[in-house]
Amino acid sequence: MESGTAERITILGVPVDVTTFAGMLAAIARWIARGDRVYQICTVSPEFVMIAQDDAEFLRVLQDADLCVADGAGLLLAARYLGRALPERVTGSDGVPLIAQRAAHEGWKLFLLGAAPGVAEQASAKLQAQNPGLHIAGTYAGSPAPEEADAIIERVNRSGADILLVAYGAPHQDVWIARYRARLSVRVAMGVGGTFDFIAGVIPRAPEWMRRSGLEWLYRLYRQPWRWRRMLRLPRFVWAVLRHRDRPLRRDSEGA
Repeated sequence: MESGTAERITILGVPVDVTTFAGMLAAIARWIARGDRVYQICTVSPEFVMIAQDDAEFLRVLQDADLCVADGAGLLLAARYLGRALPERVTGSDGVPLIAQRAAHEGWKLFLLGAAPGVAEQASAKLQAQNPGLHIAGTYAGSPAPEEADAIIERVNRSGADILLVAYGAPHQDVWIARYRARLSVRVAMGVGGTFDFIAGVIPRAPEWMRRSGLEWLYRLYRQPWRWRRMLRLPRFVWAVLRHRDRPLRRDSEGA
């Protein structure tokens, strides 16, 4: 594992890189130019952190990822409370359009994997309409089921994509990437959760003011009330952070 940034902190055992959208794009450009292996990006949220407390494999995936961006206002608040401010929230939902924009300029090829049948195709069409010249090497719904892995890997590799965006949801998408990345020929692989749904317009995003205020989770709960069980991880995260107030954030240089 090689951290994509100069500094990495650890919150409840989960690494978070001190970076911005610009930093993420710079890391992607560096890795594609290097072309030596597959680099993994994880979009860490409070939900990720709490899943990792009970899922040892997922925790290892996050710890071994090359870049863990802070996708969640709760992480910024937790980091500040624990003594280290993060520069900005780096979400997959906002990051993918930025990656597409940069890809159109640089000639990078994207592959969109996951979401419900037809959604990746809709998201692809939207991204290409917004970014003339963008090369989408392929789209496929598929699933993280092990029996589908060989066919999916062949499909992705045959496409010649530089960047693989996987929308299977956490922890499945991130574990899938980590499990198979030695067999993939892309240069960067990133789990993006529900981003294809947002881009395609299948699920509307929260208003801008709610996103700026860190209330996007509340809007998603309003739109998708079945998520309430998952949202219970948020108060668990807050309580866990409060309990660790006397334990300062660790940095890579300190063994994070």
